[in-house]
Amino acid sequence: MIQADLNIILPEIVISVFAMGALVASVYTGKDRMAGLLTWVTAGLMALVALWIAFVGGGTNVGFGGMFHDDAFARFAKVTILLSAAVVLVMSQDYMARRGMLRFEYPVLVALASVGMMVMVSAGDLIALYMGLELQSLALYVVASLRRDSMKSTEAGLKYFILGALSSGLLLYGASLIYGFAGTTLFSGIIAAAGEGQTPLGLLFGLVFVISGLAFKVSAVPFHMWTPDVYEGSPTPVTAFFATAPKVAAMGLFARVMHDAFGGVAADWGQIIAMLAVLSMFLGAIAAIGQTNIKRLMAFSSIAHMGYALIGLAAGTAMGVEAMLIYMAIYVTMNVGTFAFILSMEKDGQPVTEISALNLYARREPGRALAMLILLFSLAGVPPMLGFFAKLGVWRAALDADMVWLVVASAVASAIGAFYYLRIVYYMYFGEEGETLETGRAPVLWVCLMGSAAIMVLGIVNLFGIEGAAAAAAATLVN
Repeated sequence: MIQADLNIILPEIVISVFAMGALVASVYTGKDRMAGLLTWVTAGLMALVALWIAFVGGGTNVGFGGMFHDDAFARFAKVTILLSAAVVLVMSQDYMARRGMLRFEYPVLVALASVGMMVMVSAGDLIALYMGLELQSLALYVVASLRRDSMKSTEAGLKYFILGALSSGLLLYGASLIYGFAGTTLFSGIIAAAGEGQTPLGLLFGLVFVISGLAFKVSAVPFHMWTPDVYEGSPTPVTAFFATAPKVAAMGLFARVMHDAFGGVAADWGQIIAMLAVLSMFLGAIAAIGQTNIKRLMAFSSIAHMGYALIGLAAGTAMGVEAMLIYMAIYVTMNVGTFAFILSMEKDGQPVTEISALNLYARREPGRALAMLILLFSLAGVPPMLGFFAKLGVWRAALDADMVWLVVASAVASAIGAFYYLRIVYYMYFGEEGETLETGRAPVLWVCLMGSAAIMVLGIVNLFGIEGAAAAAAATLVN
């Protein structure tokens, strides 16, 4: 029995053992001199484990008495998490090495955070959920303040830690209420206790607190306050990581809890999530307009995009979950390319994050400017870029669930949000003459930028086949 359980969590075991082994090996050998090699090895291992999960696993396997689920939904989320974490690691290696920030702890912490995320999306129990969440969060608190000589980086880590502790408290209080009324921490027991009729009021109170804790992790309004400061203060490669893998894990966990533990009362939580979605879309769209720092702008952009993804969850259907998964996969791809561009922005060897520095950038770097234009159009949801089809998917799911008002609201928010993306395009192509911005020559960043832009254009043919995988994942979760 134990052997069968261990087989189910084998990918997590492999990465955990590697991370601990790498930590010990680095301490007793070259320490930070090992960091470059360790970063590449960690990224390679994550990519291999992602391929292993994608092509070797199958069916639905439940381990540890229902606490851990290995199903199509978890596998889809894990592949997205691991691939995005691997790409961000590769992107960040040159940037951090040239600025003296590349420490051997960095790839180890990213690996441990990824293990936490993998546990989150496979959780079938409130205790497993919390274990995964804390493993991810504790590693992220440290990488946010990785730049020890920077006050902003230290402040980012501290803010994230304090507000993260608050969100964990909310989530734990909600979990204790749910346990008190359901008599079990297993999702399968909670869904039976919730029933489809009159749900106990205490259970709904617990659900509200759990939603609040999870909303913090996806940076949904009104639990978004940490996002702009942490995005701006963290080293840019760390910001790129925050904007990709943890978002997928948090949305995956959100969907898992809602459908596995409270699937019978979708009408109760659907309205709460719809409200979170509307608030996130509008605050993200309006607050980003006045930003001059591109990292803060991307923070508000991520808040808005989480709002769009939550539309799929608010629908409460398999179609909605499928649309949400596709949205997250496309969102991560767009962000990888965008942050590859941001990482390449520098002047006199120092990173530049001011949007005004992009004045007439297209004259000097027409290829990069065009790739960034495609990504910005995709983020804005301009057809025929892939970002438009991501939004179209969640809109269709909401219309299918008779949430016309939510689609109208998101269309208005999308139109407002298009302004600040197009403003960057304006600077690049029609800005004023100014000081010349240099472009980092790391070939990895060029490949990630061009590859991401190419996917936004070529993906409209058949979404590279992820539609079928997302449909299978949604069918597994919503039954």
